[in-house]
Amino acid sequence: MINRDRLVKEFIELISIDSLTLKERNMADTLKNKLEGMGLEVYEDDAGKKVRGNCGNIIGSKKGNKNAPGILLMAHMDTVVPCIGKKPQIHGNIIKTDGTTILGGDDVAGIVCILEALRVIGEENEQHGDIQVAFTIAEEGGLLGAKNLDYGNISAKYCFVLDDGGEIGRVAVTAPSQNKLDIVVKGKAAHAGVEPEKGISAISIAADAISKMKLGRIDEETTANIGIISGGNATNIVCDRVELKAEARSRCPKKLEEQTLHMKQRFMDAADSWKGQVEFHEELVYPSFKINETDEIVSVLKKAAQNAGLKLVLEATGGGSDTNIVNSKGIQAVDISVGMDKVHSVEEQIKIDDLVKAAGFLVEIIKSVEK
Repeated sequence: MINRDRLVKEFIELISIDSLTLKERNMADTLKNKLEGMGLEVYEDDAGKKVRGNCGNIIGSKKGNKNAPGILLMAHMDTVVPCIGKKPQIHGNIIKTDGTTILGGDDVAGIVCILEALRVIGEENEQHGDIQVAFTIAEEGGLLGAKNLDYGNISAKYCFVLDDGGEIGRVAVTAPSQNKLDIVVKGKAAHAGVEPEKGISAISIAADAISKMKLGRIDEETTANIGIISGGNATNIVCDRVELKAEARSRCPKKLEEQTLHMKQRFMDAADSWKGQVEFHEELVYPSFKINETDEIVSVLKKAAQNAGLKLVLEATGGGSDTNIVNSKGIQAVDISVGMDKVHSVEEQIKIDDLVKAAGFLVEIIKSVEK
């Protein structure tokens, strides 16, 4: 059913469009035209205005021809840097770039699988319930498109997000919450060569705190990381200010709270010991979700995988995606692998066979949703 040549041609076409976070205008216009060309009712919401982007989310609707729950198909339009002037190349069954940019299969792969599935459903006159499509902005910038999606016009019972990697048939059914942590450590400046004893090193405070902190893999569902440290003006000045950006994640809300408090306390203890100060700010970036194997959406996935000849693997992930936000809105959502590999690097690649399998799996998912 899947038109392999058409799928690859469209993937190359969309990969070649520059689509940075909050600058997805060209991609949005292209996708809007494609959806309208397939007969969907399409509109653009005002998410872009809310987050200062140059376009909003693109939402399309296709009326069903059978009595079945409505579904939402979702993928994001933005890509991480470096992504300007991508030059996709086909090497047998592999698509990659010239090695100077990312490929952008995250998440063009999801987009083209949705477009191809819609075409196949129409060409084969398959029976399906109402289908809605959301191509979101600024997923890579903090899930901003999904957070500001016009859910008032979304009537779906289930959502299938196509934004995961690994073997086709793998589906993320649980994912963590994430706290974003912004820390400012304050010391006291002094001449480092003449009177260092009169200073308080913010770097020493931060180092003391971090050395006593649990970081990396905390347990099977909890992680933490200090990602960015900046501070200091010169080698002959005792550093009086250090800024750190960090995160904590867990699929267990209580563990997330405990890990965040632990990190905060280590900074506070170090500041007290060195007679400095700390400002600690935390923000929930996205909530966790968990789909149970007994939930109806899993029954749909099992039937679709069997019909597609795939092994269904329900997994937990350590990453966040639009899936987290959709679940928080009361719509059961899962994140489906489209085969992306080595994402967020200039070595990113994807197998054409995986694109074909993922699109075929999505067709079977659409067909398997029953009342």
